[in-house]
Amino acid sequence: MKFRAFRISAIALTLSVVSVPIFAHHESSAYDMSRTVAVKGRITQFDFVNPHVQVFFDATDEKGSVEKWQAELTSPNHLVRMGWSKKTLNPGDDVTVSGYRAKNGSNSIWISKILLKDQELKLTPGDN
Repeated sequence: MKFRAFRISAIALTLSVVSVPIFAHHESSAYDMSRTVAVKGRITQFDFVNPHVQVFFDATDEKGSVEKWQAELTSPNHLVRMGWSKKTLNPGDDVTVSGYRAKNGSNSIWISKILLKDQELKLTPGDN
């Protein structure tokens, strides 16, 4: 009986330890979710890859200097269901990206809204 209880405890502990990275991956702790920012720029690279689609773009700051930005979206599988493809965004496209900026102040953003040629691209089923 003691051996069975030990085995069950060991299995439960193992499962809880293994599941921690899964929850950590989906946390938004790297981004300031309390406010959104909007950045206008020109696409330099679009990586339609797992686990998250990456958008790289250049934006011009108030002083006229070019800033390199990295933005993150959900998985390609999710975006395909919203009508996206590898060709939805292309280098040279002008975009306005809105979302949650990285807490560490880097030019990184979790996208909540993206405009391409004044057209909002769908990110979730509820988007118009």
